[in-house]
Amino acid sequence: MVSGPLAPRVPLAPHGKAFGTSAGCRSTFNVQDGSDFQDRVVNNPKPVVVDFHAQWCGPCKILGPRLEKMVAKQEGKVLMAKVDIDDHTDLAIEYEVSAVPTVLAMKNGDVVDKFVGIKDEDQLEAFLKKLIGA
Repeated sequence: MVSGPLAPRVPLAPHGKAFGTSAGCRSTFNVQDGSDFQDRVVNNPKPVVVDFHAQWCGPCKILGPRLEKMVAKQEGKVLMAKVDIDDHTDLAIEYEVSAVPTVLAMKNGDVVDKFVGIKDEDQLEAFLKKLIGA
């Protein structure tokens, strides 16, 4: 592995993150800052699931990929925003996140549903179907 100034560079997406290769990468994104959250979550015409998580949170590591997979199965009817609470404490406070993982369902800028903790795939599917009105 080459490191340092001669290391091969990873292509970056316009928002500064490396491109993902998972099937869900088009419907899932990492929130960069407050204005990014405003643009891509609050002002989004599509419903958005917001995953408030932390690197040190064990349950988050289980829920995150499970939720991404379920969102990807909705084929673009819903998007998923990932918010690291250590990087974006202001957003966590604004949305009254007191524990992680906390998942918000947002439609037209309003929180319409939420849950805290881990859910199984059936519960996640029901949560998403309610959000998209399926």
